[in-house]
Amino acid sequence: MIKWLKWLGLPAGIAVLIALALHSGIDDVLHAIRSAGFALLWLVPLHALPLLLDAQAWRLLLGRSASLAYLWWVATVREAVSRLLPVASIGGEFVGVRLARWKIDETGLVCASVIVEVLVTLAVQYVFAALGLVMIVAQTGHDGLLATVGAALLLSLPLPVVVFLLLRRGGLFHAIERWSARLPMSAHWNVERIGGAQLDAAIDALLREPRLLLRAFVWQFAGYLLGASEVYVALWMLGHPVSIGGAIAIEALTQAARHAAFFVPSGLGVQEAVVVLLARMFGVDEQTALSLALVKRMREVLFGCVALASWQAAELVRNRGGGVARNLR
Repeated sequence: MIKWLKWLGLPAGIAVLIALALHSGIDDVLHAIRSAGFALLWLVPLHALPLLLDAQAWRLLLGRSASLAYLWWVATVREAVSRLLPVASIGGEFVGVRLARWKIDETGLVCASVIVEVLVTLAVQYVFAALGLVMIVAQTGHDGLLATVGAALLLSLPLPVVVFLLLRRGGLFHAIERWSARLPMSAHWNVERIGGAQLDAAIDALLREPRLLLRAFVWQFAGYLLGASEVYVALWMLGHPVSIGGAIAIEALTQAARHAAFFVPSGLGVQEAVVVLLARMFGVDEQTALSLALVKRMREVLFGCVALASWQAAELVRNRGGGVARNLR
């Protein structure tokens, strides 16, 4: 089902992006970007700061068993994989586990930290989206949007709550391990190496630390707030500044829409349409609003490509080092 949604989502997203460009006047949009000039490239390193706070939240869940610098690098790769590759926004978590294992031997701890971090991220996204709605109503008076998006958030809330309760109850991954062991091909999958019981225990240990979870939440939420600076700085450079509250609202609901449309590869078209809609609410003209959307996309591609290239370079170095070690033996 997800595969079919991805195949349908890609052409739909491209169609939306083309429609936006034609409606706004692509020449005016490109002129606005050219007027801002190379200063827009500062948005690329600026994005490293929110990810640093996010990495600190993950480091807390890992018990500080890896350096912040290393986990920040892994966080850049995780985001790039989830946002630029057709992996339905979850492939980055698998890559993150692999890269974290290079420094941390405890597989259960690494997997548990990523799973719990995803739960914390869901909580952060809900609170951040709610804050964005408050900012929109306070500064623009669009009560209708509050009702629509608020209802969508409430309707989607049961899923993460159910996941949390299942994890808190314990035994989920051990049950999955036992079930998969009964499948015909289980002998070829080495399911006994999954360690479901150990993973359940590691998750339970983290969920029994409310202060730790709260600290991780605060660091992640701070990262999301800092991420709104991209919108603020970009619109300032484009000559149409908005308030800090406006920047937070645009970033918050863009993030919410993108995660809701996870089946659209890279959120193509969805992200741009939401950015344009929200920016218009804060008095930004249509051409500048689409310029902002394209600038965000270009920053995402540039930052992500650098992160993916660094990952592949690290893999090559590691593989060559492993081959040398085997030859020496």
